Amino acid sequence: MPRDLHPRLLRGFVATAETLHFGRAAERLHTAQQALSRDVRTLEGLLGDALFTRTTRSVELTPAGRRLLPRARRFLALHDEILAEAATGAAARPLLLDLNSDVNGPDLAADRVLERARAAWPEGELLARFHGGLAAAAAELLAHRLDASFGRFAGLPAPVRGQLVQLPVRLERVSVMMADTHPLAGRAALRLSDLVGHPVDVCVGNPATTEWADLGTRLLREHGLTAAAPYAPPVGVDETARYLVRHGDPMLTTVGGPRMPGTVNVPLVEPVPLTLVSLVHRPGERHPGLRALAVAADELGAAEGWLRRPPGSWLPAADAALLPPG
Repeated sequence: MPRDLHPRLLRGFVATAETLHFGRAAERLHTAQQALSRDVRTLEGLLGDALFTRTTRSVELTPAGRRLLPRARRFLALHDEILAEAATGAAARPLLLDLNSDVNGPDLAADRVLERARAAWPEGELLARFHGGLAAAAAELLAHRLDASFGRFAGLPAPVRGQLVQLPVRLERVSVMMADTHPLAGRAALRLSDLVGHPVDVCVGNPATTEWADLGTRLLREHGLTAAAPYAPPVGVDETARYLVRHGDPMLTTVGGPRMPGTVNVPLVEPVPLTLVSLVHRPGERHPGLRALAVAADELGAAEGWLRRPPGSWLPAADAALLPPG
């Protein structure tokens, strides 16, 4: 007889795989832990394979579980999209997305994911804004004035993180942007030690990007470097370029970030600093546009190794803890 696979079983599996904790997964799903454990056992029985290795202290995905996770996410995304369209019609309300930058970059995760999601969901409307800063976007998410954003989730305060959920999207390389007249501007790459004596702007003066300032402060402190004095943050390509020339300090950014007239973007090495970009939204959000973004992120990540951490890299422990197992 044919076997039916209920979406509830996959939803329980995905929540447990993302938290690696049956209790927290049950809280996310608003169900009892015993019921969740029963559903996982039922799914394992249907598939004929163990999905988790359980001990009294930890829960880990088995190889079968790691293979199932991306397919389960795609299945649930399609399932939820079908239900959403049935409830609201194909013309769902627009999804408002903050790309966490005031200018586009040639190879930023947010821009790449948005482009792919729009191609996969042409009947829908994904409205992008460029407010800049996950700290500011998180407040808008909690106020229901925004549907999703991208950024460094680990840098948000714990009470805020507790009210939002995240999907790891990409490990992006950190670099410095500076005026092309800066003494270090001619290098193809900069060792972190090359920045000794050159204060680095980590945007501590910008309350909208406190998660980024946290990353920069940790990086500089651990490698004996100095932070530049805080300034009022510039907005837009022209103002940022002028700011870099006027103040002279290299600004921490990412390798795939925007190209600005009169500036250079130089990768950092020894070690290679990384930042984890996540797709962030409210729990229980079922908008089909959000599903399109999640599927696009998953497909791009799988094809290009977006979550593969290179050897000799630096990443804060709080960010590393958010990476999927394996």
